[in-house]
Amino acid sequence: MKEAIRQRALELGFDDCRVTSAHPPASLPHFERWLGSGQHGEMTYLARGLPKRASLERILPGVRSVIVLAASYHPVGPAPEAETLSLTVPAGAQSLRGVVARYAQHRDYHDLLAQPLKALAEHVNRLGGPGTRSLADVDTGPILERDLAQRAGLGFVGKHTNLIRRRAGNWFFLAEILTTLELASDPPEHNRCGQCARCIVACPTGAITAPFQLDARRCISYLTIELRGPIPLELRPAIGNRIFGCDDCLEVCPWNRFARAGRLLGESVRADLSQPELIELLSLDDESFRRRFRDTPLWRAKRHGLRRNVCVALGNSHNLRAIPALQLAAHDLDPVVAEAAQWALEQIQGCPNP
Repeated sequence: MKEAIRQRALELGFDDCRVTSAHPPASLPHFERWLGSGQHGEMTYLARGLPKRASLERILPGVRSVIVLAASYHPVGPAPEAETLSLTVPAGAQSLRGVVARYAQHRDYHDLLAQPLKALAEHVNRLGGPGTRSLADVDTGPILERDLAQRAGLGFVGKHTNLIRRRAGNWFFLAEILTTLELASDPPEHNRCGQCARCIVACPTGAITAPFQLDARRCISYLTIELRGPIPLELRPAIGNRIFGCDDCLEVCPWNRFARAGRLLGESVRADLSQPELIELLSLDDESFRRRFRDTPLWRAKRHGLRRNVCVALGNSHNLRAIPALQLAAHDLDPVVAEAAQWALEQIQGCPNP
């Protein structure tokens, strides 16, 4: 039965399918200590969902197994090189284009994976027969999916705290199906980082404080996506021209040499999100933002969050051509955007007033 489920998952376009029990992962106490230290920042939903993360029975009564799936978002052909700026280039010569994390250069993965995942859950119910219940999830439910994926043998947790697959590197999404069907568990994957510490060295803000330890409050992905208030002043220069997420710790992983293009997301790439023009993004009104980003991961940052990020990136560009747009943004009704624009102006020309 497990092989029939796996075969159907591959037919639906998933790149891998593994199974583990519904028992809480052994790493749960580490997660609880991490929450207790406050390193999750403003992501209060992580703590709110702790009882369900600790007991999947609270999500699906009678749950016996977790089917864990991977969907690669590695691009077809060579991966595009991100245009990261060098802060040593003379003022006025910097790029006015932003960098978006690779996973977000697609239509929203929640939408892309929902239909095949639902189809697989229905297949599981048919195989299990009357009384079998299954619940599908794509990165929204209170599930310790990374840890369950490692226990299911899908990959191993790297020193950057992300999951790594030996045959796919870092470039993949996870999805799960909780089911009341009893399935044999696959053997767990073991860590294969060895002595490599490239991800720790690569982190621009020092968010990876030690192997397998992440302070999310310093992570550029957190700062540009989850954080709603001002980005801490001391971390702004390290953000460079990243306006949504960061791939630096993922990019340097040597396991990426085995990455292969995914089948489910191959046609969903948004070319306009590869290196978007920063000044254009800063000029978007509510309706323009909605039309352009409603079906992409960037929607999560909201218009004010993206504009805040763009202001920081423009400040880091030291490009005089950004001044008119920033002067307008410095009078924005949102105080977080206005402050970021004012900071950016000061980086470019040292002016205290727009």
